[in-house]
Amino acid sequence: MKILLIEDDEATAAFVRSEMAEAGHDVAFAPDGPSGLSLALAGGHDVAIVDRMLPGLDGLALTRRLRAARVRTPLLFLTTMSGIDDRVEGLEAGADDYLVKPFAFAELLARVNALARRPPISAIVTVLRAADLEMDLMARTVRRAGRSIDLQPREFQLLEFLMRNAGALVTRRQLLENVWDFHFDPKTNIVETHMSRLRAKVDRDFDCWLIETVRGSGYILRGLSG
Repeated sequence: MKILLIEDDEATAAFVRSEMAEAGHDVAFAPDGPSGLSLALAGGHDVAIVDRMLPGLDGLALTRRLRAARVRTPLLFLTTMSGIDDRVEGLEAGADDYLVKPFAFAELLARVNALARRPPISAIVTVLRAADLEMDLMARTVRRAGRSIDLQPREFQLLEFLMRNAGALVTRRQLLENVWDFHFDPKTNIVETHMSRLRAKVDRDFDCWLIETVRGSGYILRGLSG
C-alpha cells in the first residue's frame, strides 16, 4: 500500500514511517503543509495520514484544497486536537477518519487498512437498472419507462435486492434474510404479500412484466442490471 504521511513532529513521523515500513507499506513523507499538498495533488497514494497543525498550511486547509481539486484519496487526521468540535470540523473538511494522539500503532494500521478497503467513489453503484426500470439509490426514487413509482421503504428494499440479483432466481429464504433480516421462517405470508404489492406497482399498466414468480422456488426480476 502507498501511504502519504504529512506530519511535522519528527518523532511521530519517524515512528509511523518505521512501523508502516515494517508492515510492508511504502510511505511518502512531507514535513509541512505546502509540500504535503503538492505530493497529495500528484496522486498515487492509497491513504493519506495528515496532522491537523502543520507549518505553512494547516491540515484543515490542506484537506479542503484537496477535496476542492477533486482529489478523493482517503484521508485520516492524526492529531492532538481531541475535542468533539475538532473532530466534527475535521470530518466536515473532508477527512474520512480521525485518530487522536497519543495512539496505538495497531489502531492506526487497522484504520488505514479499513480506509484502503473502501471502494473508490467512482466504483460505487448508485443507480440500478433492469430493462426500463431504474432505481436511484441516493435519491431513493424508482422510475419505469420514465414514469415515477412510489414505493414504501420495505418495498424499496425488496426491489433493490431483486435488482441487484436481476436475472437470477431469488428464493423466499434469501428475501427473508436480506430484506427483513429474519434468519428463521416466520410462518407468515409476509414475502408474498409485499411481493404482490410491489408487482402491482412495478408491472401494472405495462405490457411487459418484469417480476416473475417461479412456483415453489422464488422470484426472478427479468432484465439486465447495471
